[in-house]
Amino acid sequence: MREKVGAKFRRDKLSSGSVNLNEIKNSFRTFVSTSKEFAMRDEKLEKVMKEFYIPDYIVVPEESNSSSGSGTSDDEDDAPSCPVIVFINSKSGGQLGSQLLITYRSLLNQNQVIDLGEKKPDKVLHQVYARLHKLKCNGDQFAAAIEKRLRIIVAGGDGTAGWLLGVVSDLKLPQPPPIATVPLGTGNNLPFAFGWGKKNPGTDRLSVEAFLEQVRTAKEVKIDSWHIIMRMRISKEGSFDPIAPLELPHSLHAFHRVSHSDSLNKDGYHTFRGGFWNYFSMGMDAQISYAFHSERKLHPEKFKNQLANQRTYLKLGCTQGWFLASVFHPSSRNIAQLARVKIMKVGQSQWVNLDIPRSVRSIVCLNLPSFSGGLNPWGNPSHKKLLDRDLTPPYVDDGFLEVVGFKNAWHGLALLAPNGHGTRLAQAHRIRFEFCKGAADHTFMRIDGEPWKQPLPVDDDKVVVEISHRGQVTMLATPACRSRSVRDPYTCYQEEGSDSDEEDWEERRKFGAAGTFKIPDGFDIAQLS
Repeated sequence: MREKVGAKFRRDKLSSGSVNLNEIKNSFRTFVSTSKEFAMRDEKLEKVMKEFYIPDYIVVPEESNSSSGSGTSDDEDDAPSCPVIVFINSKSGGQLGSQLLITYRSLLNQNQVIDLGEKKPDKVLHQVYARLHKLKCNGDQFAAAIEKRLRIIVAGGDGTAGWLLGVVSDLKLPQPPPIATVPLGTGNNLPFAFGWGKKNPGTDRLSVEAFLEQVRTAKEVKIDSWHIIMRMRISKEGSFDPIAPLELPHSLHAFHRVSHSDSLNKDGYHTFRGGFWNYFSMGMDAQISYAFHSERKLHPEKFKNQLANQRTYLKLGCTQGWFLASVFHPSSRNIAQLARVKIMKVGQSQWVNLDIPRSVRSIVCLNLPSFSGGLNPWGNPSHKKLLDRDLTPPYVDDGFLEVVGFKNAWHGLALLAPNGHGTRLAQAHRIRFEFCKGAADHTFMRIDGEPWKQPLPVDDDKVVVEISHRGQVTMLATPACRSRSVRDPYTCYQEEGSDSDEEDWEERRKFGAAGTFKIPDGFDIAQLS
């Protein structure tokens, strides 16, 4: 481009006849301006390379790295200040995922930007960390610095983010990398909870550079991980296995049947295990989410726009009668009639029965202050209310889940109002749901937005779902983070009635959900939000 401008300048200067000084001046200004623009772009690219770039000898498997050892450095000072590995669900956000993939690969080493449709994150990270460990043992200070400073970026819906969180947790690394999330889904609860926004981002070069800079300056925040076990007696008639939308394994990866050798296995029972980081819910909201995922599976072409997806959620909430729940839904579907709920607090060894109001038709066990696209069902109770009910402020790393109930969709819409919240039932370190024979033969459940239809006992057997605390993972948070940590108790918390509750209502979201959890072999990631 600069050569063309310079050539035009020379042609103007040497053209026959009278010389047009104005044209020459304009051409010269254009040449200078373009040169500066390219110089600035080159400077930005050099900065990106210096701060985020990881060379091939670290991210390419050793057997396929023909230049193994080349480009290495024993100097820690040469290492990037914020090396990143980027995982992108290219099928998320309509065409946004694939566009984002192209932009990141134009800025970074293509081998440090992973398309989740082509490679699985567990295999990639296992290879990278094995390579780093080997190089570090050989005295490579550059590799040691990469391992110490490495951060992960994951672009996709809540399900894609949960997939990466699960992979990092399962690797059990001595120094797990913190994770930043790019909101490409419908609900985007995880990104919103840590300040990354809930609207789909720009995919151009400047937007990606700005996001990388946010990742570089982001602070680390620990959040609790939650383990969930579902156990049911083996029945000669029928099955209690979780049923996914359209009988397909879209949500079955939320649970994995444990093997006979697993310590959790119990003779005469089917045992499933899984995990989550944001919430477990049951009832009305899970049924709407189940209908949404079923519809999306049937007509994927209708679900490529974030706003259209949210409208579909609202429509399903209306057509399923949850705004008139007492008329259209029998009381046998209420939580108190479906299950006996027990809780246990930190330091306790005995289960305590939790009284559930008979009108509650949906229950949410919440870890983060972001549910169904950024809503906060627990709210921010005042200091007086906390004292009166022996509660603590809601932290994301305190080993407690906030348990909230909803009566109907109108009750859910109360979250759109300033100071709106559900029925605060309890805070718990462990929660247990016991389902016995009743009037209902099934209910709906979901983990971090991933729904399934759960059959219930038809005889004297019992289905048990138990949730317990299981370690922590590290997220990256921006200054707009809404999650509150016990390590930094004064951040991101405003009591009810404070000025910060007066948000723009257009930024609020619907009562619904979106997302998934871990991914099994052969699963089509196009189904992830």
